[in-house]
Amino acid sequence: QVQLVESGGGLVQPGGSLRLSCAASRSTFSILNMGWYRQAPGKQRELVATISSDGNTNYADSVKGRFTISRDNAEKTVYLQMNSLKPEDTAVYYCNAQFRSFASWGQGTQVTVSS
Repeated sequence: QVQLVESGGGLVQPGGSLRLSCAASRSTFSILNMGWYRQAPGKQRELVATISSDGNTNYADSVKGRFTISRDNAEKTVYLQMNSLKPEDTAVYYCNAQFRSFASWGQGTQVTVSS
C-alpha cells in the first residue's frame, strides 16, 4: 500500500487562496496520473483536477481559471493552488495517485470558505 499524506487545508475567507499538498510517502512505484477530488456534505465525490506524469492537466468546469494543479515527480507530490475561493468550494479534498494496476487515496483535508 502507498500512503498519501495531505496538508494545507483550513479556513479561508471568500476570495482568498489556499495551497494543498499531497505526498506519496515511501513509494517505490512510478506514479502515472495524480489528481484532486472533493466531497461536500450531502454530495457525491467529484473530480476537481488531474495531471499526468508529463504535465497534461484537466479541470472541472467549476474551477477552471481559479485552480491550478501541479506536481513534482522527483518528490512524488501533487499540489492544488486554489485562488478566488468561493463558499461553494467548501468540501473535504482528497488526493489520488494512479499507478499501473492500482490507485491510492489520501485521508482528506477540510477546506472551508466562509466569512
